[in-house]
Amino acid sequence: MIYDIRHVTTFDYGASVKFARCNLRLKPIDWPGQHLDSYTLSVHPAGRTSAARAEAGLANVTRLVVDSPVRHLTIESRSRMTVDRLVPVPDASDPTLAEIAAMARTSTDLSAASPANYIYPSPLIPLDQAIADYCAPDLDPSRGALEAGIALARRIQQEFEFDADATLVDTPPHEAFLQHKGVCQDFAQIMITGLRAAGLPAAYASGYIRTIPPEGQPRLVGADATHAWVLLWCGPVRGWVGVDPTNGIWMASDHIVMAVGRDYAEIAPVDGVVLGSGAQNMDVSVDVAPLESA
Repeated sequence: MIYDIRHVTTFDYGASVKFARCNLRLKPIDWPGQHLDSYTLSVHPAGRTSAARAEAGLANVTRLVVDSPVRHLTIESRSRMTVDRLVPVPDASDPTLAEIAAMARTSTDLSAASPANYIYPSPLIPLDQAIADYCAPDLDPSRGALEAGIALARRIQQEFEFDADATLVDTPPHEAFLQHKGVCQDFAQIMITGLRAAGLPAAYASGYIRTIPPEGQPRLVGADATHAWVLLWCGPVRGWVGVDPTNGIWMASDHIVMAVGRDYAEIAPVDGVVLGSGAQNMDVSVDVAPLESA
């Protein structure tokens, strides 16, 4: 499937901003099952951009500097992606969760995609005993990794309510868990908390999900915004496999990976420092348009 993606972030400031320095992670990465065909970035009315190194996670980072006064700022990225990713099928030969945990602990991979990077708590996803206990029934160490991963994702989808008003971007996983409400970020963080508590390598994936569903299929939750889901490392043969606890499905050709990190803070689409005295309002709109079958 080929997708055209338009991601627009608009800032309205209560007073003139004299200087801003931001990191943009809006250019999707190349990842198994997807390829970035083209990408453009524009900033209006002012701003200088340059490539920067990702300090953490797997992301394409652009540094934006605005050094002339502005009251409004629009950042627009356009990507064309080819995605050809099959739905994984659990197999009796898949490693068990106990085997996965052991392989991750002894991994000598030093790359940013090493499973050893994703077995420990992170600043936004700390250990939490209540969440660990909730996830444990699906994470029996003798169970196959794929079977367990999709079972936990589907239980979260069934037992938690999608409510955009229930949480904020900085709501800790424990608070969303107590409410059993939240958005895709919350459900991903809850699932990652449980997986890491079991010693399993779990990463936070940020990206997009198709806006228009296939004919006869319901519209997926998370379209028209950046989406978040979970990557579970399933051994050297399978590698990283995506599961979406918001929709209770596998990551397949409906999902486009923008960046991968330990948590949201490492791969936020936009972050940085703004020097100004007024309030700030941010609006984000996303359109993911499928063009044709690849």
